[in-house]
Amino acid sequence: MTFVTIVGAAAFASLPGLLIEPLHAEFDWSRGTIGLGVSVNLALYGLTAPFAAALMDRFGIRRVVAVALTVIAAGSLLTVWMTAAWQLVLYWGVLVGLGSGSMALAFAATVTNRWFTARRGLVTGVLTAASASGQLVFLPLLSWLVQHHGWRPAAVTVALSALAVVPFVWLLLRDHPADVGLAPYGAQEFAPKPAPVTGAARRAVTVLLRAARTGPFWLLAGTFAICGASTNGLVKTHFVPAAHDHGMPITAAASLLAVIGVFDVVGTVASGWFTDRFEARRLLAVYYALRGVSLLFLPALLAPSVHPPMLFFIVFYGLDWVATVPPTIALCREQYGEDSAIVFGWVLASHQVGAALVAFLGGLARDLTGSYDLVWYASGALCALAALMAMVIRRTPAPAPATVAAA
Repeated sequence: MTFVTIVGAAAFASLPGLLIEPLHAEFDWSRGTIGLGVSVNLALYGLTAPFAAALMDRFGIRRVVAVALTVIAAGSLLTVWMTAAWQLVLYWGVLVGLGSGSMALAFAATVTNRWFTARRGLVTGVLTAASASGQLVFLPLLSWLVQHHGWRPAAVTVALSALAVVPFVWLLLRDHPADVGLAPYGAQEFAPKPAPVTGAARRAVTVLLRAARTGPFWLLAGTFAICGASTNGLVKTHFVPAAHDHGMPITAAASLLAVIGVFDVVGTVASGWFTDRFEARRLLAVYYALRGVSLLFLPALLAPSVHPPMLFFIVFYGLDWVATVPPTIALCREQYGEDSAIVFGWVLASHQVGAALVAFLGGLARDLTGSYDLVWYASGALCALAALMAMVIRRTPAPAPATVAAA
């Protein structure tokens, strides 16, 4: 059910890159202005995640996810009537950002921690791949709607997709294995459902303060910020308009992003399998290094039509799109134990802040230079830095939270 929920919610994540050209043409807003709305969305997506993880401990997964999907639907639907740029920032940036943040990867981490004690890496990979599956399902449809009927029907489709998932969440999603009389997968004994944890906001901040006293937190946050900058902020937001700059039709460019989603599923599930068997920090170093190399070659591959070298990039990059998530969650779990879901929420916040910066700066660079080339090269260099940072993360777990607090 978690997989299906994330697939349905992924519709909203498929739209921002398709909106830049239509909104620029209709309202004459600069790409930097449109990028600002997308960047607010991405930043709130990340900053909401740790609080959403704590709220799930307080009110339950089902309630938080149902409310989040409703907020996403409201924000997307309201954009249909917007006439000013501030409304884009409010509706798509704030409302959809808050809702999507509650549906973020911290949701997958919480479900994995509660329902599984074995094969957590593989499960994390499968749930992470759900977002890519949603992109695969919705991106071609949304690009076709934008191309033939305008961006408003696409926004309505996103709203209806989010609302359609709400009844299934409310009726089928359960908060804990104990709700259905089961033990977590791989556990030897039945685990009773824990009591609700009060003070969700306070707990999220307290966990942050504890984790921030340790070096691995800053290395994980830094590498994941670069991950967000080189995926959601860069490729998901700016690949379609960059390809369109070189004469490629929007539908063709969107189809290439959908193909990335195909191979992302394969790469992320495989990454989860690898994470159960190999050292997570080494996997991260390899993933970031390979991603950086691929981005350095991308400016030379953009052309009016799809050709074999571009397809090779799409496959290669797609396998690495969010392969970083399973080893990052594994390192959070290794270092921070029962607080790992909330710690990962804060690490994810850094991911989205990095994405938000590049979503805005990418559009600004295009406005100032007339090209996205500088952004591709800079992101490739940042990925090389992330590979080095991953190798510095220590192997031994950090002290338990109580020990850290006492120190």
